[in-house]
Amino acid sequence: MRQHLKSTLSALALALLATTTCAQTAKTDVGKREFEAKCANCHGATGKGQGPFVEFLKKSPPDLTTLAKSNGGILPMDRLYQSIRGNTLAAHGSRDMPIWGREYNIEAANYYIDTPYDGEAYVRARVLALLEYIHRLQVK
Repeated sequence: MRQHLKSTLSALALALLATTTCAQTAKTDVGKREFEAKCANCHGATGKGQGPFVEFLKKSPPDLTTLAKSNGGILPMDRLYQSIRGNTLAAHGSRDMPIWGREYNIEAANYYIDTPYDGEAYVRARVLALLEYIHRLQVK
């Protein structure tokens, strides 16, 4: 009986260890998740501007994979940040693109409700995660 209990506990411990190890190796790619949720409908899953909503837009979305290439090899981070955040209008002309800064503020308010939080930091983190992912999409 005691040997059976030891075997069962050992097996349970190994199963728990294996589950924990697997859970630790599966990392969440926040930037990619944001891109797929907020950007891919217009810019496409690859960022080339061929998303399923393109036909409904007044202006075709830009190919996000060539932004650095068309800017002397440097990704225009500030311009992208301001555009995604919604601080500039000129970058998107008529502003077909949603103002994600406002959307993120609304999400944060709904999520945190009565809990104190830094809304500005929440928005900044989400936009920077997107920018980091867009940086990874750049063609060499």
